[in-house]
Amino acid sequence: MAREEIEKNGRDEMIIDGCEESKQQEQNNVIFDGVNVNYLKVYYGKFFPHADIFKWMSYGNDGKHPGCDYSYFRRREFSFTLDNDIYLRFQSFNGLSEMENSIKEKCPFKIDIGPVYSVDPAKRHAYAQGGDNVFTPVERELVFDIDMSDYDDVRYCCSGADVCLDCWPLMTVAIKVIDTALRDDFGFNHILWVYSGRRGVHCWVCDGKARRLSNEQRSAIADYFRVYKGNENSHKKVSLTGPALHPFLVRSYNEVLKIFFEEKLLSSQNLFLDEERYEKILGMIPDESVTSELRGKWGDNRRSKEDINIVRWQQLKHILQSGKQKLQGLRRCVEEIVFSFTYPRLDMEVSRHMNHLLKAPFCVHPKTGRVCVPIDPSHCEEFDPTAVPTLSKLLEELNMEGSRRESDIDWERTSLGDSVRYFQSSFLQPLLKSCKEEIEASYSAKLQESKNSLNW
Repeated sequence: MAREEIEKNGRDEMIIDGCEESKQQEQNNVIFDGVNVNYLKVYYGKFFPHADIFKWMSYGNDGKHPGCDYSYFRRREFSFTLDNDIYLRFQSFNGLSEMENSIKEKCPFKIDIGPVYSVDPAKRHAYAQGGDNVFTPVERELVFDIDMSDYDDVRYCCSGADVCLDCWPLMTVAIKVIDTALRDDFGFNHILWVYSGRRGVHCWVCDGKARRLSNEQRSAIADYFRVYKGNENSHKKVSLTGPALHPFLVRSYNEVLKIFFEEKLLSSQNLFLDEERYEKILGMIPDESVTSELRGKWGDNRRSKEDINIVRWQQLKHILQSGKQKLQGLRRCVEEIVFSFTYPRLDMEVSRHMNHLLKAPFCVHPKTGRVCVPIDPSHCEEFDPTAVPTLSKLLEELNMEGSRRESDIDWERTSLGDSVRYFQSSFLQPLLKSCKEEIEASYSAKLQESKNSLNW
């Protein structure tokens, strides 16, 4: 997503996610059909899960256990984007009530979540006067940002911020590849995937060991997912070097990428439909004799009952993978083409630095009116971005149900209910259980250490 520098502090540049081009606002604060300040007030008053966000951001430090760090939540940065692109950085709150009241009062068009700092971010200036740079990020979820507009060179149905059901599966592929690696290769368990509300997905890795990673360690994990390090202007967007592929890449190719490319993307995007499109693919093959042979085959414009995309792909594979091609690099061109069209395209800088801010789940995207709902990675192929609850739909549902029954929790009787329940049961509850166990174990270890020192 596009980023804009909001403010600089000390050694680190503070970066905020999703600050796009200046919004062309209409009268009465209308940003998108039906989305305005008054409607957002209703949303924050009746739908936004304040308590769940507070519990998440507290990571178990809101209980009565003596091992809790009661300053933890107060040191977390929140950022509000208000009407007319007014940014309020370094917001912090003493607890749930103060956070909820502030959100309802200010009614932000967007809420971003930043790191946990060494001191309360709202009081950073007081510490700066002492001369020591004690204001620094000390903890932050490992985050990933994947934007559909970064796939514009491999999709023909849409471009820019537009998405449809033909190109959205590229996001499904990204979720499957990244989520599997985070769990199987790095051992992370508490991972939250969230629809950005418009053209992409965000990933929050919330395990304790992930939150405490240094910038160097975050960069190393980001580089683990990087398959291209060459000239960005080259036809060849992926270079799979070495005598053998990394096991992670082999697994991704065999279990996800190849299947998706051949069964969906080839036909849905018509990758070989005409000369302009197939020449892009031929440009990835570094052998003129091979490309000339394929051009000769594809120059025949006779109609075929079979899908021309599948036919031409099979012809390309046959030539590149035949026994005549002795060079390992040429034989690997098939894999490189598949990776070029399907492999996840991460915004690396988002993942490398602890100080990056990312849009909070359950915000309403101001340009689409869609809620940033969680995505279940185990069923991500079923996720439909065009069917995500919108603010106007939620208000309509609330009005329809209002006369039939009363409920203390308004989101339960709307299409947002399933998303909140998934967030609570599949993500938040297992996470908090793990956090409380970690707090208990850490406290017990400190007690034992104290006893041992006294005995000594």
